Amino acid sequence: MTELPVLDTQVGYVNEDIDPTLDLYDEIERLKKEKNAIILAHYYQEADIQDIADYIGDSLGLSRKAAETDADIIVFAGVHFMAETAIIVNPDKTVLLPDLNAGCSLADSCPPDQFKAFVESHPDHTVVSYINCSAAVKALSDIICTSSNAEHIIRQIPEDKPIIFAPDQNLGRYLIKQTGRDMLLWEGVCIVHEVFSEQKLVQLKMRHPEAEVLAHPECEEAVLRHADFIGSTTGILRYATESSTETFIVATEGGILHQMEKQNPTKTFIAAPPDNGCACNECPHMRLNTIEKLYLCLKHEQPQITMDEELRKKALVPIERMLEMSAAIK
Repeated sequence: MTELPVLDTQVGYVNEDIDPTLDLYDEIERLKKEKNAIILAHYYQEADIQDIADYIGDSLGLSRKAAETDADIIVFAGVHFMAETAIIVNPDKTVLLPDLNAGCSLADSCPPDQFKAFVESHPDHTVVSYINCSAAVKALSDIICTSSNAEHIIRQIPEDKPIIFAPDQNLGRYLIKQTGRDMLLWEGVCIVHEVFSEQKLVQLKMRHPEAEVLAHPECEEAVLRHADFIGSTTGILRYATESSTETFIVATEGGILHQMEKQNPTKTFIAAPPDNGCACNECPHMRLNTIEKLYLCLKHEQPQITMDEELRKKALVPIERMLEMSAAIK
């Protein structure tokens, strides 16, 4: 008998008691085989989810995997815009998100109606939007980018063509500095990356003078100026693995430390401190997903991401441009 879906629309996830004797790892593996499902997880997910995922990556890698998978079901352990991207590039698949409330502060900072008016007031500009935005904003864009390929893409746009860059102004400022392009920036930010404290970072460096600072370009410029390496989550992970340095201070969401420690068990990784005493270097949206919610969403195939077909087609165009323009990036 087919199990009835039990999605609790008020809380945004399947709300069901789980037998405490169940081995969730075994059950998830069983369901993946039974349903021909794949689990894609971002580096910012909790350790348990990273350990059960079929692929862990940043936004560029996740977009590629979503586009090429032959699975029937994609369980996206990330946030809403990532699951949207999966359905945009793979409309014939069932795309699940463990918790529908797993949103994104950066995406929320760019409302589509306001962005539409902004774009229309600058009709001669090429619109490059960071992938951390809604499908509606993607549909208003000419090219999508990620932190892994943003500089590579900006450098391919003719120098006489003005550019709007949205929604992350910190990433935009970093790209202006790297490329020399005078871009018009949308004033959006990520709540995680803007919270790092320059003063506390300097104090931490004084206590660990041997450490290198690794930072994501979504951080504020005051933090980036102290970084020994600036890059995407994949770039940060690769740098830490290849570097001969043994101690690192990491200025990005704390979930990446799990993979850094797994791949480099003899090295020391220290999370960069926020400007207050809270665990603000953890994304509250990413952390809404749990291993329990992931199990239940795969079991019941709920919550499922759906999208208007006209919107999907419009949003697909700039994503395909991104994938073409960044094909050479590994």
